[in-house]
Amino acid sequence: MDRLANTVRPYAWGSTTALPELLGTTPTGEPQAEMWLGAHPGAPSRIDRGAGPVSLAEVIDAAPEAELGADTVRAFGPRLPFLLKLLAAGSPLSLQVHPDRTQAAEGFADEERRGIPIDAGHRNYKDANHKPELIVALTPFDGLCGFRHPAQAADLLEGLGVDDLKPYVDILRASPEEDALREVLTAVLSAEHHAIAGTVERASVAADKLAATGGPHADAYAAYAVLAHHYPGDPGVLAAMLLNHVRLQPGEALFLGAGIPHAYLGGLGVELMANSDNVLRCGLTPKHVDVPELLRVVRFEAGDAGVLRPEDVNGEEVYETPIDEFRLSRFAAAPGAAPHALPSRTPQILLCTAGTVQLRGAGEEAEGGAGAGLALAPGESVFVPAGERITLSGDGTLFRATVVA
Repeated sequence: MDRLANTVRPYAWGSTTALPELLGTTPTGEPQAEMWLGAHPGAPSRIDRGAGPVSLAEVIDAAPEAELGADTVRAFGPRLPFLLKLLAAGSPLSLQVHPDRTQAAEGFADEERRGIPIDAGHRNYKDANHKPELIVALTPFDGLCGFRHPAQAADLLEGLGVDDLKPYVDILRASPEEDALREVLTAVLSAEHHAIAGTVERASVAADKLAATGGPHADAYAAYAVLAHHYPGDPGVLAAMLLNHVRLQPGEALFLGAGIPHAYLGGLGVELMANSDNVLRCGLTPKHVDVPELLRVVRFEAGDAGVLRPEDVNGEEVYETPIDEFRLSRFAAAPGAAPHALPSRTPQILLCTAGTVQLRGAGEEAEGGAGAGLALAPGESVFVPAGERITLSGDGTLFRATVVA
């Protein structure tokens, strides 16, 4: 196994304190949004096998079957198919959706054919892959996920008492579910900027007042008021009011499949996703919003947010998702417990988030000496090539990212 050196990305929405507190480092005063663990070309982890630090992506490229295993290469190609992150949101991220595989392949091919530079601000598709993702809360974590039922969204908008919102309320009450959600989202995102900015302002003032009442929508109104504070006049604030507001407790998770509109509002979590950069934005951002392409990708289906809790499988707490490219699980190591052997068929990234976890390879000494394995503190991680047998013990929490065997 290889200890990983990982890159922290300083996106503007990042918390200035959450990652330093986890990592035991001194805050710099600058936002620290995400720590990337994996082989994504944007910020690959680095390992050192005795000849100095080298990119994990280069190591895998040089010998994909040795690092990933023949089964993984056969199923997903000669690249690590997932990206693991620590995500620390100090302010809301953009409201967004991700395409499915077919949409991504078509969109990428179209933009390549039209000669749009890969780094162009108006480019939608950075690659031809889908980007399902899973977020597990390490602290209380606020987010938006999926559409509310139209009647519930109508109640929430009507409760604001803003006359400008009445046409949206009427549509949500009168039209079939999919038609209602599509029509209102289209109207909000296509409206003339000056007019919609005024509506957003009036709605945000009302939401701020109602957040203090303790009524049935108080938490949601508070969240939308925060969005409006960060993105004044942005039509994404009204789009967000169509979505479920959810607060995850530590250990709870959300799975975000293709076409599901979502945004992270605040908190620290472990995120695992397919190895893709494809994002279509709905708002809450100064970046490009391609409304026609967005409407092609969004799934106008209402339902609850679908909070996930792990299921115990022989001492491994697994977050079940319908995706083969990644599988996330959690181990709670306890003092005095027998070492837990990890499956070895697939490549793995192991991340400690609390306490101290001891990792040992096959045949390593139980105590002390050069063969005593690796001890991981919070925020520390390792890459384990396919076929390498590892046991864990200690007193802490370890997340395991791999593929479905």
